[in-house]
Amino acid sequence: MQQHHGHDHAQAHHGTDSRRALTLALGLTLGFAAIEAIGGLLSGSLALLGDAGHMVTDSAALGLAAVAAWLAKRPPSRRHSYGLGRVETLAALFNAVLMIGLVAAISAAAVGRLLEPRPVQAGVVTWVALVGLCINIGAAWLLMGGRGNINVRAALLHVMGDLLGSVAALVSGVVILYTGWTLIDPILALFIVLLILLSSLQVLREVLRTLLEGVPAHLDLAEVGQAMAETEGVIEVHDLHIWSLSGERTALSAHVVLQRIDDWEPVLGRLRHLLEHRFAVRHVTLQPEPIETIVQLRR
Repeated sequence: MQQHHGHDHAQAHHGTDSRRALTLALGLTLGFAAIEAIGGLLSGSLALLGDAGHMVTDSAALGLAAVAAWLAKRPPSRRHSYGLGRVETLAALFNAVLMIGLVAAISAAAVGRLLEPRPVQAGVVTWVALVGLCINIGAAWLLMGGRGNINVRAALLHVMGDLLGSVAALVSGVVILYTGWTLIDPILALFIVLLILLSSLQVLREVLRTLLEGVPAHLDLAEVGQAMAETEGVIEVHDLHIWSLSGERTALSAHVVLQRIDDWEPVLGRLRHLLEHRFAVRHVTLQPEPIETIVQLRR
């Protein structure tokens, strides 16, 4: 039997905006990292130094994310028939692993500071952290619009880690300024790395789901199959597969058993409309099968 396929390769047009946001966030993050590093060295604050190192790491991560966003929008080729959308997923994987490594390094330094407290110049910490907080809020705002893209989400995770680090450094500076209790600095550093670790593990889980071609978290395979089977002209749906091509593109393939094979074109239109508007699935490949063929195969 001849196979009929319905395809829709429409993509979200957020690539340029994502790249611009990532580039601007990179500039803000890298520029302030140098200021924060100097402030950390002058003040002796672990929270400030840790946040500065975090921001340098994040600058590399944001640069990688920007390059990945650019590569992901290149058109499909003979060698890469789906395009390079998975580059963003790989960038997110790298960034998540990098964050986990950074968590380990900062945690070790914080434990050492708890065992051997050191003096901290609270005034310098407070002012530098306040400026850093404003800059990180701006960088996070730039990236918030691209949260549907896992690459941008991983980059946003880095920036949110910076933002939390600035909050921790600010609180640390104020507490030390008024109470002289220097242990607050490593304690807050440990609290922040715990939050970063939890977020990193969540991104890592989503990345692995994509690389293993699992069903996207926002979709239920049984629900999609039932909705397709209830479409007018459809008897049943089998061999249904749903997977993520990249952060913004979901693909689906299935065999569709029809009451009348001659009705395939209108049925295909109804199925594509259902999948796009109800489930946001736009890359669709469907194979029609007449009911007579299925009956013969099951005898």
